[in-house]
Amino acid sequence: MSTENEGTAVPADPTAPSAPPTPPTPPVPSAPPAAEAMAKEHEQAPAPAPAPAPAQTQAQAPAPEPTPAPAPAPSPTSETTTVAAPVPPAPPAPAPAPAPAAVGGAGGWPPPPPAVPAWGAPVPPVPVAPEAPRKRAGGLVAAVLVAALVAGGVGGGIGYWAAQRGDGESTGSTTVSSAEAPASFKRDPGTVAAVAAKALPSVVTIQAKSGGAQGESEGGTGTGFVYDQEGHIVTNNHVVASAAEGGTLSVTFSDGKTYDAEVVGRAQGYDVAVLKLTNAPKGLKPLPLGNSDQVAVGDSTIAIGAPFGLSNTVTTGIISAKNRPVASGDGQGGGNSYMSALQTDASINPGNSGGPLLDASGAVIGINSAIQSTGNGFGQAQAGSIGLGFAIPVNQAKNVAQQLIKTGKPVYPVIGATVNMTEQGEGATIATQGTGGTASVTPNGPAAKAGLKAGDVITGFGGHVIDSGPTLISEIWTHKPGDSVKITYERDGKTATATVTLGERTGDS
Repeated sequence: MSTENEGTAVPADPTAPSAPPTPPTPPVPSAPPAAEAMAKEHEQAPAPAPAPAPAQTQAQAPAPEPTPAPAPAPSPTSETTTVAAPVPPAPPAPAPAPAPAAVGGAGGWPPPPPAVPAWGAPVPPVPVAPEAPRKRAGGLVAAVLVAALVAGGVGGGIGYWAAQRGDGESTGSTTVSSAEAPASFKRDPGTVAAVAAKALPSVVTIQAKSGGAQGESEGGTGTGFVYDQEGHIVTNNHVVASAAEGGTLSVTFSDGKTYDAEVVGRAQGYDVAVLKLTNAPKGLKPLPLGNSDQVAVGDSTIAIGAPFGLSNTVTTGIISAKNRPVASGDGQGGGNSYMSALQTDASINPGNSGGPLLDASGAVIGINSAIQSTGNGFGQAQAGSIGLGFAIPVNQAKNVAQQLIKTGKPVYPVIGATVNMTEQGEGATIATQGTGGTASVTPNGPAAKAGLKAGDVITGFGGHVIDSGPTLISEIWTHKPGDSVKITYERDGKTATATVTLGERTGDS
């Protein structure tokens, strides 16, 4: 039987005697029931069995005649009315022939149920007749079913008993109140919550308004982060472009304090801009800058920004890919930007632009800039995230920011050749003519010095595969003017290599 019912005694059936470990001498009633008379006579009668009978009490169905007689061997089919005693029985003597079970008696049908042993009494194993094992199967099943039913009844009884005792008694709640919680909860360094808590005070929401007439000015919302203690804020160019010419800019920190700002410089091709607070507060904490060259696919990422104007929003993901060539636009007919981007699945939406992409330690590894949206291509049109976000590697953004702070103008590395920007899949083809009918390869320029000519197809740059013109520009702009880079190209079906030393171009025009 199950131990889940321990602690509650089961009352014996009133028509069957109990079986305590040491049975007491039963009192002689004035009119004993037939079952008790039969049991008494059976105990007093000698049992001339071949083997000594075990000391146990049995409750058998009464015979029609109460005449004492030598007890025959126990019938194997009468197990359902046998109650096991605490003392384990000796093996019973083999019965000469099975006797049919008693189906009637003084008590009528059905026969009285088996007596229930006292709680805590050990249940001996059911004896198995050695000569007729198959015929005992029905008896074993019946014994198991009886035990199950008794257990169920005991369980119900305990439930009722507990319910009765609970009436009128108050019970205490086991809910843990907040007062029992720790007074302070400190998050381990490196958790998203800890990184976000440290970075948020250094991330700002940018409001840009154009310089149009009152009521007609346009604007937008973006994000930026503190670059240094002097009050410089780094963001995307397309965030502030509408306010660059006579517009207004304001910057709001996570504590709600707002400051006016002005544009220090912007680079349309890199999609990077630097602002400066006009009245910078003391104690600014710049975000630490990481090393985007050491980022690996699968590294954790944390994006902070103001998607759709919801400031101080934190999302997480991983680095999905590196060196992803991306040509992005502002969706308003402006010029494109080119980047060899970090791809992340952290949720990035319009308003996240210019915000930091952090690694697990909280260092900036990129500037969130563009998303891939369904049906709209790359850009910053009002579309939601589908898990394809792109960030400018911070190593490139840092170089651009330093140039803008120093001179106010960007400097671009160039190869001195015009390439086709529409063909894809075969490399970057040097055009037959440049802009306005000029030569496609600048005389005495970097490409010309490396031996490149119009019609050559550049298929590799600095160890990276080139499949189009935008991809080539994205890779060129990851370098600095003066860098020497190995180029692989095809001419007349033959592959050749050359080394080009990059030139420079100042400004976006």
